[in-house]
Amino acid sequence: MDTVVSAATTGSRRWLPWARRQAAAYLAAAGGGDDGWAACAASAARIVVCFVSMMATTAAWAVVMLLLLPWPCARIRQGNLYGHVTGRMLMWILGNPIKLEGMENLNTRGIFICNHASPLDIFLVMWLAPTGTVGIAKKEIIWYPLFGQLYVLANHLRIDRSNPAAAIESMKEVARAVTKNNLSLILFPEGTRSKTGRLLSFKKGFVHTALQTRLPIVPMVVTGTHLAWRKNSLRVRPAPLTVKVLPPIKTDGWEEERIDEYVEMVHSLYADSLPDSQKPLEPASTGKKKKS
Repeated sequence: MDTVVSAATTGSRRWLPWARRQAAAYLAAAGGGDDGWAACAASAARIVVCFVSMMATTAAWAVVMLLLLPWPCARIRQGNLYGHVTGRMLMWILGNPIKLEGMENLNTRGIFICNHASPLDIFLVMWLAPTGTVGIAKKEIIWYPLFGQLYVLANHLRIDRSNPAAAIESMKEVARAVTKNNLSLILFPEGTRSKTGRLLSFKKGFVHTALQTRLPIVPMVVTGTHLAWRKNSLRVRPAPLTVKVLPPIKTDGWEEERIDEYVEMVHSLYADSLPDSQKPLEPASTGKKKKS
């Protein structure tokens, strides 16, 4: 509790300089765009409304989370409700047309994975992740003003990515927590955001977790978000988005000796499902020379 309050105080101190940098970056980006000043102004207005709305729902749910401190599972469910409301609200404000396919495949416990090329991916998975799902993020997320503290209060999971050995141990703890509390997990298997929208190689963590929990892997294939909200830009364009949830991949019979094969198989499934503009330029790498 003290850690969360302290983090909130520190985060608030960092907020003003961050806001100034973001405003300066937006003005710089808006100056040379190809959409005209009217489109830039409309996008700026939507982003401001999104930010204010998100801060309002985050503050409201933070109060709820504090009241539910003795009940961690209840906080997880409230965190999911927050995501459903806030994620859907943000996408509605931004106004991008969204096509949803295979939503029936979300009606199961599993390890939900999603490709990552834009902040919009986060809004979409917040909205669509089933109740009883926990996220996993880098430990530094606690320093994000309000949102990071709510993430911790919602009992979502964090890992230390700076130390490979610590990261592996963190993933084992994640698997134990998911199994013990009858939860699902959602993560971005690329481990980072693609700068171009093209699919990056996958880390092995999601397969390790599947082997320990025996939960099915449920791929969520997102297209178009890299065009709607481009890297290093604060302008959201009205590009159409698609979220296609593929059928669950059973992992009951998976063997630890074949981890690389499973990673490549799931990666190839994504590559086949993405449009040409988002397909990887190079064959999938299973990271044999690198620790994931």
